[in-house]
Amino acid sequence: MRLHTTTVRSLSALAVLALAGCTTGSTPADDPVSSDSAPTQQEGKHSPVPELLSSAALSKRLLDESDLGEGYIRKPQQPRPQDDVVVSGCPALEKLGGDAAVGDSLDFPRRAKASFTYTGGSDSEVAEELYSDSAAKLSRGVSRIFDAMISCPTYQVFVGSTSVDMGTEEMAAPPLGDEQWSQLLTYSVGRQRSVVQQTAIRIANVLVVVSGSPGVVDAHLAKAVDKVQRTR
Repeated sequence: MRLHTTTVRSLSALAVLALAGCTTGSTPADDPVSSDSAPTQQEGKHSPVPELLSSAALSKRLLDESDLGEGYIRKPQQPRPQDDVVVSGCPALEKLGGDAAVGDSLDFPRRAKASFTYTGGSDSEVAEELYSDSAAKLSRGVSRIFDAMISCPTYQVFVGSTSVDMGTEEMAAPPLGDEQWSQLLTYSVGRQRSVVQQTAIRIANVLVVVSGSPGVVDAHLAKAVDKVQRTR
């Protein structure tokens, strides 16, 4: 199997919340949770989202073509890889199992995602994911998955018979929302190499995850956060 760049990027986008789904559980859809119970590290510049949002409400807060600008087209959702996935060389990630690496263990019920391609070149693709749960669960889950990935500067992911060499580097995240995480992921498959920035911002009970090439993430992250905060 040949692992294309789009498949590699889907791995990075889905991996962020995998541990959150595995280790922290999820809140039933009809169980109201107030953001007052959540720890806050930094206040956002807008009013926080006051309660859990449904998947439908999250979908309305996703970036769209008009937010990204001319040349961006929304891509149909890609199916998850059907091959077995195995992580090697990173004990913290190995504990999650291969399914976690591609998001199969994700179980936050409130979620929405979209990915976009740019007609001017594939290196401008961008993906966004939104999740809603209690702030404490989002914070704990994302911190653990980012810590696990950063603990291993290099490791391998096997997707079927294809070996993907991976590198992870922690990055400084912009001061948006209440909590921030960011990392730079490098994927090498044979002579193909892809660099993906992945930045997560928690805004009260909503988590924003934007993935793509570093310049593209930097260009659109603030828009994604602002749309979550201002849309009602």
